Amino acid sequence: MKTRLLLTCLVATVFAIVRSGSSANAGCACPFCDAPSLMLSEQIGQCDHLLRGKWLGGEKPASLRGGSSKFEILDVAFSKGDRYKKGQVVVMPQYIAGSDASSYSLMGPDDRLEDWHLPSEVTEASWTYLLKMPPSVKDATAQAERLLYFLDYFEHPDLLVSNDAFAEFAAAPYEVIAPLKDQLPREKILSWLQSPKTPVTRTGFYGMLAGICGHAEDAAILEKKIVTLDADFRLGIEGVMAGYMMICGEEGLKKLEEVKILSKTAIDKDGKEIMLPFSETYALMQALRFMWTYEPDRMPKDRLKQSMHLLLERKEMADLVITDLARWKDWSIQDRLMTMYSDENYDIPAIRRAIVRYLYYCSQEKLEPGADGTRAPTDDAVKAEANMKLLEERDPKTVNDAKRYLIR
Repeated sequence: MKTRLLLTCLVATVFAIVRSGSSANAGCACPFCDAPSLMLSEQIGQCDHLLRGKWLGGEKPASLRGGSSKFEILDVAFSKGDRYKKGQVVVMPQYIAGSDASSYSLMGPDDRLEDWHLPSEVTEASWTYLLKMPPSVKDATAQAERLLYFLDYFEHPDLLVSNDAFAEFAAAPYEVIAPLKDQLPREKILSWLQSPKTPVTRTGFYGMLAGICGHAEDAAILEKKIVTLDADFRLGIEGVMAGYMMICGEEGLKKLEEVKILSKTAIDKDGKEIMLPFSETYALMQALRFMWTYEPDRMPKDRLKQSMHLLLERKEMADLVITDLARWKDWSIQDRLMTMYSDENYDIPAIRRAIVRYLYYCSQEKLEPGADGTRAPTDDAVKAEANMKLLEERDPKTVNDAKRYLIR
């Protein structure tokens, strides 16, 4: 992650996603974490049997035989029709190099053992976690109550447990997590955020949680983490920035602008002044998107637009900023964009296409229906239409290319 090659690949991937038209959605999973495709609760919910077994040995694959593993059932969480009972021996049709000193989860549908999950090693702690785990629910209120079960397991020493507990929150919609504000373990979250032992993949999530439940005095902890760089690329720092803004509001945003946009340098963990990595400024843009989509009442939208306007000066991300401002229906920068189109410093195809698309979407804006039911174009739309015609005359190829990929 620390090499320039990996950083370049990662940023390029993110850019590709953004340019494809994807955007945050308040109904989606946590915006600062990656949830696995299937969590343990979902896997268990699809099974008819959940057992814990002791490995008795196995037969390795040979020739046309696929191998097998033999287990003695130690515990039965549930078994449809009482098909499996404690003490029974089960022969799984796949070989695993097990240990008779460990126990394993055995689960799957019906009686076709070929369709069961691969046996997975479980400790006493992880088996208890599985037994007590509440089933998935659809109601938002019930989802929030269910999530409380997983709070105590975030940094559990058993990785199976801690990773799955984290995944449950990662997969939960933000509007389900936010109401838990008063029940989140605030002090623990702050300690996890500061601990060097915390996986970097959880930094953004803990930063977001710190913002949800944070107090004014917590801002200093988040600010220190934001302004002191310990790597060229910091996974999840955008979540910490978002949490900082949730606590500090406009004052927090002003500070972020100073250290991530207006400043060209930063301070590393050794107190040395270094060049500000591009990834830090990009992280702030992600945090601004988060505030716009998920916390619209915590920060005036005009204030977020002002920050985006500052980011327009960064030509390496100008096309992304223009796309966001079009999505936010900020039509106040038309004159600036027309000047930019003619500026040699911004003579980059992606930027010019973004400007064309911005003008197109603006040109489609309509007023509320009048007495006759018709919807006239807004003043901004009329102006954008005129600007589009100017660009078509000056640069028809770019305009045509941009129109070809419009999201209508």
